[in-house]
Amino acid sequence: MKNSFFLKDLEQNIKCFLVAFLITITAGICTGLGYIYYTTNIAADSISERYAGTVVEEHEIPENFPKSIQNMIQTTHEHVNSFAIISFMIGIIFYFNSIINGKLKTFLMIEPFISTIITFLSLWLIRFINTSFAYLVILSSTLMYLCWFVMIGVAMYELILKKD
Repeated sequence: MKNSFFLKDLEQNIKCFLVAFLITITAGICTGLGYIYYTTNIAADSISERYAGTVVEEHEIPENFPKSIQNMIQTTHEHVNSFAIISFMIGIIFYFNSIINGKLKTFLMIEPFISTIITFLSLWLIRFINTSFAYLVILSSTLMYLCWFVMIGVAMYELILKKD
């Protein structure tokens, strides 16, 4: 069944409401990215150190201690749930766009859920298996953020600029 209801066809008041939501969620996402940059410089070594702890010589005090299981569970629980809600809300709004359809639309909507699982699984793998999984964190989270920004951008374009 084809979608016959599009963002461009909404009344002005609901368009304003959705634009306000998308601006606010974008601000939150960008704040999160700023925090990641501030704490890790988005570098694999810094991400590894943040979760697995600092490698030190004998008698040195580590700058970062390995994350505790309790902290890992809490971080994973909070982020996986909030990222799922963010992906769902952005995806629902994006679904009603008239610009992108078919497999690309499906990919953009589903991929952030997959990347969320991969990203947070990789943090556990960094902590307990091998610090090289930081590269997978960077790859999966980059793909997730790109999908979010594409969906937000397309939805914003249709809500604000598209008239026909």
